[in-house]
Amino acid sequence: MPLFTGPNWDYNTLRRVYDAIETIAFDELGLDIYPVQIEVITSEQMLDAYASVGLPLMYRHWSFGKRFAYHETLYRKGLQGLAYEIVINSNPCICYIMEENSMTMQTLVLAHAAFGHNHFFKNNYLFRQWTDAGGILDYLSFARDYVTKCEEKYGVEAVERVLDAAHALKEHGVNRYAHRSKPNLAEERQRAENRRVHEETTFNDLWRTVPTAEKDADTLEEARQAQDVRHHLGLPEENLLYFIEKRAPRLKDWQRELIRIVRNVSQYFYPQKQLQLMNEGCATFVHYEIMNRLHDKGLVTEGSMLEFLHSHSSVVFQPGFDDPRFSGINPYALGFAMMSDIKRICLDPKAEDHEFFPEIAGCGDPYGVLRDAWANYRDESFVLQYLSPAVMRHFRMFHVSDDAGKPALKVESIHDETGYRKLRSALSRQYDLSRREPDVQVVDVDLTGDRCLILAHYVHDGVLLDERTCRSVLRYASWLWGYGVKLLELEAATDKVLKTYDATSAEAK
Repeated sequence: MPLFTGPNWDYNTLRRVYDAIETIAFDELGLDIYPVQIEVITSEQMLDAYASVGLPLMYRHWSFGKRFAYHETLYRKGLQGLAYEIVINSNPCICYIMEENSMTMQTLVLAHAAFGHNHFFKNNYLFRQWTDAGGILDYLSFARDYVTKCEEKYGVEAVERVLDAAHALKEHGVNRYAHRSKPNLAEERQRAENRRVHEETTFNDLWRTVPTAEKDADTLEEARQAQDVRHHLGLPEENLLYFIEKRAPRLKDWQRELIRIVRNVSQYFYPQKQLQLMNEGCATFVHYEIMNRLHDKGLVTEGSMLEFLHSHSSVVFQPGFDDPRFSGINPYALGFAMMSDIKRICLDPKAEDHEFFPEIAGCGDPYGVLRDAWANYRDESFVLQYLSPAVMRHFRMFHVSDDAGKPALKVESIHDETGYRKLRSALSRQYDLSRREPDVQVVDVDLTGDRCLILAHYVHDGVLLDERTCRSVLRYASWLWGYGVKLLELEAATDKVLKTYDATSAEAK
């Protein structure tokens, strides 16, 4: 018998549907998920979740209210719809579903979010490395309460000013690489002894007779001291907010803690920026498999299946490049297409599949291959490893070179053996976060002079920072630092200075 026959739902029906989905997810797809907490919310609460970047708890800030008003206006005028669900990467995994959804849509979003996203959150290596699913809710509760107490003690305007500055720099407030642990004293002594032995065994007294230019001892000493200072400060430092939090001379303790809160929230979202294609592709593939299996078992009616297919087709729709709706490659569409194609390659490979994917072609275990990919890849590496010629042809992809120094575009890669590999590599680079976000690092600070903080932006492919935005953000950085801030735009390959920006703390007042 079908689990439901109409659009209306109740909590008992939700329980029956969840149990049926769980059986398929565990027994047939082999998914591994966090415990699930399902919360039914109104459209107003969904808009509120939009405003607070999807988190269930959040401190107060005017930007969230602005975002709420923006989305509410578009929604009330019919210019924007709302998401059917929002899922939180936490343990237990919180899944918000809208009460306005039909029972078919509730089934779809349970399969999509409570199982697809949930499995991906729990198993992907980036989420395991950078997020604490078990502690995020407690930390958000602490952050909300701490900001409220600071507002009561120091005033709303004082707190708002620190948060404004921290929000402006939050994209440069994450650790992109795991910091190495500091060696202990015994290791340091052993390393020094190894260096001494190496110098003794390689010493040649003839080098003493080679004529050298006279060097100013004072200059050498100053350079050595400057190098020691940079080493002591841990420079260069990629995490600008972390450096300001720890080293800014004039910040008070409560201001440092506010910066730390913004840093930690930004770090929570850091993996998601690298996994949008895979995360949404995984959830879409899972809900498609589960809904079809429910239909095959007779647990979903034909009418519900038609409603599901209409919604699913809208989600994976890819507008053409000349369509007014085109805004790039739809991550739902490409992710779902690649994962469906992996299933085809494992079960029914063609000759070209054996050439491009000899390890998985015809292996007969598509879900094992997909679970391995979901756990061990990010968008960049997933595209580089698994984008197949069949998917490239389906999306009609080709590689266009746009050189600003030439009058016309050039088609670099087409659908041939060499072109497939070049195209896959070129598309992979577009998902590389280091190419999409500016590489800004703290490289020096003048502690003995005017205490100016020196930043460097390493320019790739000639892409400079937007001048207006750069000057605005630098004023916030200068205010937090308490002294002047200088930014050098350097060509990454040659360290040639292309542009210089200066900001003083007075400009931010």
